[in-house]
Amino acid sequence: MKNTKIFVKTKSKSYPIYFGDGILYAAGKLINKNLPNVKKICVIYDKNLPLVLIKKLGKSLKKYNPKFYLLSVSEKTKNLKIAEKIIEFLLKNNFNRSDCIIAFGGGVLGDLSALISNLTKRGVKFINIPTTLLAQADASIGGKTGVNSGQGKNLIGTFYQPDFVITDVSILNSLSRREMISGYGEILKHSLIADKKFFLWLSENAKKIINNKDKNLLTMAIMRSCKIKSQIVSKDEKEQNLRKILNIGHTFAHGFEGAKNFSKKLNHGEAVLLGMMVASQLSYKKKILPLKDLILLKKHYLSLNLPMDLIKKFKKREINKIIYFMRKDKKNLSEKIDLILIKKIGKIILRSFAVKSNELKKFLTSHYI
Repeated sequence: MKNTKIFVKTKSKSYPIYFGDGILYAAGKLINKNLPNVKKICVIYDKNLPLVLIKKLGKSLKKYNPKFYLLSVSEKTKNLKIAEKIIEFLLKNNFNRSDCIIAFGGGVLGDLSALISNLTKRGVKFINIPTTLLAQADASIGGKTGVNSGQGKNLIGTFYQPDFVITDVSILNSLSRREMISGYGEILKHSLIADKKFFLWLSENAKKIINNKDKNLLTMAIMRSCKIKSQIVSKDEKEQNLRKILNIGHTFAHGFEGAKNFSKKLNHGEAVLLGMMVASQLSYKKKILPLKDLILLKKHYLSLNLPMDLIKKFKKREINKIIYFMRKDKKNLSEKIDLILIKKIGKIILRSFAVKSNELKKFLTSHYI
């Protein structure tokens, strides 16, 4: 597949996402084309990235003599102290609004770097180069920035759209199968909320996508995922209504992650996959989702060995902790917990359902009976 692009159009900014196999080499040229006034560049990157990728990006940006800021990335990296430290580094090096920050890593690093870009001198240029499947298919699009609080995930943040995104599928060669499954959860999510044909296509091709056996199929899955999300974001940039459907399974996921202290025992994509299944089961219980659709979804999970069983991940005594973090979720507007439920594969109910904590606790506990 040749290098290609799609545009994300929002009220605050329109920007391209560039796709390609090996397109990382073109980063410098794309900056020169899209941001001709940039003089200084700071690349914030994940220390777990292969050195060869750092060298490729550095070579492409040679004319800018970029500064590289190394981070050991985890959910615990997403905090205001780290953000302030990097902002001070940028100010010390006299970065101005016309200068640029590049996020070179996964979704965690992208969220943090975007917030830093937004806060530094009230907004410097920002480019996202996502290096995980989860970030390429979801997290790098839409302009959400954020850091975590002791009270929960992503409770501190803003909306700040990038100037453009570079999605190089060859970067995914270094990912483990677990990381590919984590990213696949967001691809699957987009099919569930908007496109049953895409879901059925994934059912035929998901194994090759997860095992990274076919670059064309992988690129097609990422691009379709990005198109679905960009169409939703263009209609509702700041999550006033429609964009909330992108949160299917995520309120559960944030509860699951919090209950595990945001540790590596359960990564974000695994939590989302588990959350979508639990949300689907609750949708069925409330007579919203037909049984045939729930069975079809369960077959999909089983065929790919995706995380779907609450009992395998959590002990019964952890349910109270899950509920605690779900109540802290930023999307809740009352004492009840707001959830997005699914009507059928390819269609989400546009309004959220406010569920009492006791009802939710009873539902989650029923998995252990």
